[in-house]
Amino acid sequence: MNDPQAAQRLCAPAAERNAAPILEVLRGALPAQGTVLEIASGTGQHAVHFASALPGLTWQPSDADARARASIAAWRAHTGLANLLEPLDLDVCREPWPIEAVDAIVCINMIHIAPWEAARALMKGAGVRIAEGGALVLYGPYRRGGAHTAPSNEAFDADLRARDPSWGVRDMEDVEALAQAQGFACEARVAMPANNFCLVFRKR
Repeated sequence: MNDPQAAQRLCAPAAERNAAPILEVLRGALPAQGTVLEIASGTGQHAVHFASALPGLTWQPSDADARARASIAAWRAHTGLANLLEPLDLDVCREPWPIEAVDAIVCINMIHIAPWEAARALMKGAGVRIAEGGALVLYGPYRRGGAHTAPSNEAFDADLRARDPSWGVRDMEDVEALAQAQGFACEARVAMPANNFCLVFRKR
């Protein structure tokens, strides 16, 4: 049967690989019910995986890139998940965000492929939209104490900075300081496959 939206459904191998490990962290961090905003949803593979596995949650994907939003919408149409919403056009650096209040925010692999100002804007936006007890979950590579955690991350960092000097693998301590300034406490630093981490913040 011909699928007219198949070409719009982008597929990233990394998203397929890390979806299950991230989901295990989310199961412990997110509420049983409520609305979760996913920022920089990319292809939409994670949104589909998480919405399917967490049916009590309403999953709100978003991305600043029109091609990514088209892919998310195509995945949504393909799966027919009732708790997966249409993607929002959301750039963390552009106020106002098109959503006012959420129970949690998830952001995967964004802050190293964006200027540091995006990390600041993410934390600021999360701080005013998540109520006390809500979670902010970040996933990606980090330096610790100013040092890379693996040679592969060092090479990745060099590649990112060659592409755009404002990009790069961030220091975990700097990210935590941004979150703390917006009223979040770091609840967990979970080591993940491929030398990544999940950082779980809780609004105080």
